[in-house]
Amino acid sequence: MNGEVRILGMELHQTLLLGNPVIDWLYALGLGLLTFASLLLIRRLATRQARRYSSGSELPRGVRLVSTIVAKTQIFPLLALSMIVGSKYLELGKRAERITTVAIVVMISLQIGIWLSTAVKFYLTEHQAHARDRNSKTMTTIVQFVANVLIWAVVLIGALDNLNINVTALVTGLGIGGIAVALAVQNVLGDLLASVSIALDKPFEVGDAIALDGGFNGTVDAIGIKSTRLKSVSGEQIVVPNSEIVKVKLRNYGRLQERRAVFTFGVTYDTTPAQLEEIPALVRSAIADAGKGKTRFDRAHFTSFGDSKLNFEVVYFVTVPDYNLYMDIQQTVNLRLMRELDTRGVKFAVPPPAVVIERAVEAVEKIAAPGA
Repeated sequence: MNGEVRILGMELHQTLLLGNPVIDWLYALGLGLLTFASLLLIRRLATRQARRYSSGSELPRGVRLVSTIVAKTQIFPLLALSMIVGSKYLELGKRAERITTVAIVVMISLQIGIWLSTAVKFYLTEHQAHARDRNSKTMTTIVQFVANVLIWAVVLIGALDNLNINVTALVTGLGIGGIAVALAVQNVLGDLLASVSIALDKPFEVGDAIALDGGFNGTVDAIGIKSTRLKSVSGEQIVVPNSEIVKVKLRNYGRLQERRAVFTFGVTYDTTPAQLEEIPALVRSAIADAGKGKTRFDRAHFTSFGDSKLNFEVVYFVTVPDYNLYMDIQQTVNLRLMRELDTRGVKFAVPPPAVVIERAVEAVEKIAAPGA
């Protein structure tokens, strides 16, 4: 039995496979498999640890980052490392060594790219979890997209350089090609840069009600890399390119802290001076009672003598941005003024018949005009 084993060992030492004894191939295979199994075990433990602490803060950020990165380790880089360890027992030819080197460089480069992308995503997710800014999700998406482009560009150049490919000529060619591509997709690039500008400058956030100079208005539903989506008052979705938004003026009602209300009314010329003196106080009282602590009176004045009426102008503030509340207060003020003035015998002025006829004619002409 021992003699047979000795003969088998001699045959394994003497029999060559691709220039290496079979026994060396067995040693290389065994060492490679052992290395691969060990790496798989480490990855499994790290994955379990990452899942355990993915949503908690029991461990320091650095430990959770390492666990998350290791958990993202793929099979192919583990095979590459196992091949490197196992090949130490072998003497491969130039062609086989070249093929092996290319495979190892490609697999390790891909894994490095995945690790770097995972690290960026980890930090951005951590930042978003603690950010109170409603634009944080948009900012995270844009930064991650740009970071991934840069990471994979660097990984590609590094892999080609390790494969002894002339990177300088390639970069020059890519630069010329990049100019052509940039000219072809300049609108897309313009929207991308505009989205970065919106995310950094923050002229509005998700949930804000905005109005654009072009006539579009609504509540911001989402800020994307290429466009911003608004939900209009009538319910439909409006998609506006980001490059257009940064070019126009907009009103952001979402940051409105209070509303300024201005209204005018007129009373007839038979109103006495004593009655006119009472009207500003009546307006002040009506605004204070209607607002119930949510209004701030500014002024009420008898401003001018009109053709058929005595004009008053009133200014006050509603100290909350709610538009419905603002309209409720204005309605209450109007009704209160009608009652108070009627009680005192003061009449609201109405336009003379000539003015009414003139306005009616203008309305008819507008309706009958071509394209109306």
